[in-house]
Amino acid sequence: MKKLFYLSMIFFTCFGVLSVSKSSAQGCVAIRSTGGMSCDMNHPNDTSSKWQFAVNNRYYNSYKHFVGTEEQKQRQELGNQVVNHGYTMDLALTYEINRRWSVFLDVPVIANSRSSLYEHQNVGRYVTHSFGVGDIRFAAYSWLWNPAKNHKGNVQVGLGLKLPTGNYEYEDYFQTTDYTKILGPVDQSIQLGDGGTGITLEINAYYNISHTVNFYGNFYYLSNPREQNGVSTARGGTPSPRAVANGSDVMSVPDQYMARVGANFNVRNWTFSAGVRQECLPVYDLIGGSNAFRRPGYIISGEPGISLKLNKVVLYTFVPVAIVRNRTQSVPDKITTEQTGKYTHGDAAFADYVLNIGAIIRF
Repeated sequence: MKKLFYLSMIFFTCFGVLSVSKSSAQGCVAIRSTGGMSCDMNHPNDTSSKWQFAVNNRYYNSYKHFVGTEEQKQRQELGNQVVNHGYTMDLALTYEINRRWSVFLDVPVIANSRSSLYEHQNVGRYVTHSFGVGDIRFAAYSWLWNPAKNHKGNVQVGLGLKLPTGNYEYEDYFQTTDYTKILGPVDQSIQLGDGGTGITLEINAYYNISHTVNFYGNFYYLSNPREQNGVSTARGGTPSPRAVANGSDVMSVPDQYMARVGANFNVRNWTFSAGVRQECLPVYDLIGGSNAFRRPGYIISGEPGISLKLNKVVLYTFVPVAIVRNRTQSVPDKITTEQTGKYTHGDAAFADYVLNIGAIIRF
């Protein structure tokens, strides 16, 4: 029974970690939430619960601008920084078909705001908003080895489909003068979806050192074959000749990926986690073209976490804290550099940390 208890703790802790492991944009780098992973690490003899429901609340505030890894501190000093507030509530449902296979559905509900000067002709600081359902995702998972015979460790592989259910041309009003405003698509970073049908690949693994300590590793990749979604980046106005020339006059449909490694430490009903994660919106997509407007970049974070198991409910908090933030050079940046002979590299705003609070219920 003691061994069963610890294995159950490892399962719940790992799922708690994985439930928050998808990203929501950490600022201007639009790494959108696509739901938690279904890493079902329960003991193979635990067949009492087939269904699992998870709700994760994710919040960040981004305001620090970077070009490459160099922070643009003058933006805050001058008061012209962009400030994004992002909130996503992921509602995830998992069904265990048998001890080896499971299926998963995630529905994100998103509320974002973006405060800036430059988007409003510098006549003042104004705020645009977006709210609604994001891109829904389905996935199926399987353990590579029989869980009944492999208690020490295992690897789970998942394949999924991300649907373009989120509004990727959400509009709000932009101020053009003190007294006039124009309706146009909000910035890519606060759009509810990306407009593409994507394919997701996931690899989740764990290894038990003892009843107290185990290691975990996760990898997630979203491939969006569609190059651009046709939504204007001109905020209701006319794109500039430069934007048309380098292809940034419309929004891209980028890939994204996430990788995590870490350890869990179990003490009675409590589990303490420590790990490192990288979230990335790459410059180039795995399939299809990579032009149109995007702010590519990556964030490397330290990720402490704590979980509490109460019967069939697990409560958790995870707070990835940024260590490295890098806004990489986009394809339009590279095109402009080639066209003008002058090196061009756009910036992006990042958050210091992301707060994840949620619960997991088996029934």
